Amino acid sequence: MIVKPFLKWAGGKSQLLNDIRLKYPEKSEITQYCEPFVGGGAVLFDIISKYKFQKILINDINAELINTYKIIRDELNNLLVLLAKMQNEYVPADIETRKIYYYKKRDRFNDLKVNGNKSENVEKAALFIFLNKTCFNGLFRVNSKGFYNVPMGDYKNPLICDTKNLKAVSKVLQIVDIKCGDYSECFSFINKRTFVYIDPPYRPLTKTANFTSYTEYQFTDEEQIKLGKFVDNISNIGAKIVLSNSDPKNTNESDIFFDKLYKNHKIERISAKRMINSNSNNRGSINEIIVTNFEPIYKRVSYAK
Repeated sequence: MIVKPFLKWAGGKSQLLNDIRLKYPEKSEITQYCEPFVGGGAVLFDIISKYKFQKILINDINAELINTYKIIRDELNNLLVLLAKMQNEYVPADIETRKIYYYKKRDRFNDLKVNGNKSENVEKAALFIFLNKTCFNGLFRVNSKGFYNVPMGDYKNPLICDTKNLKAVSKVLQIVDIKCGDYSECFSFINKRTFVYIDPPYRPLTKTANFTSYTEYQFTDEEQIKLGKFVDNISNIGAKIVLSNSDPKNTNESDIFFDKLYKNHKIERISAKRMINSNSNNRGSINEIIVTNFEPIYKRVSYAK
């Protein structure tokens, strides 16, 4: 079954999957999978199609994102009804009608974000997907008060209700435990038979590059350092770890922040494309880092040859 991410997500790993796949551990070594910053789920949906796990835990601090995962898993039919209605109302409309519709839905989403209750979680998930499919560049960005503030995009025929893929996503999520909280709360789940993929908010390459916040919380250098300690702790347990982040050397060759932070692990620099940027001139190839604490399968195979 082919399962794709149901969102366009800044920092999503679809472009890097081929590189990350090379870091997957031997199937016999792991029985659990954990993703503390699940985001758009590109790695999650890829690895579920290749491995059979006894337990899977995904987590994110973004409450609206996690609500959407849960609704897709538990209340898909009700969600599809709302998404189909939005698609039928939005897609045929002219540009001015679309603008009115979009900003009305954005206001409703922000109202539910602050004042909503559990009975409105399906609507909130539908609005989350609708906004993602119709906003500028597919961004999820909130201001300091937590309000979603991305303007309308310019997609001629957005697929708001992707029924086939959402059904596939719902099916694979049936075996997944879905949590909302700080990544550190995943610690009790992780053991020596766990594969952990860690994709935190990236460290900005410049002081002005942090153009997007995905929650009201900022992931500062202090937070990166705390995460580094978390990685060391679960590595000591014996978990197999793959971590992604930006490479500071793109803009400052002398910046060894991550080289120092992950000095006890293996660091590889790979080429990636910056797919989401307000300036099209800045959508080019840059390096990212992949950190591992074990010898990936492909390395063992190449040595054996």
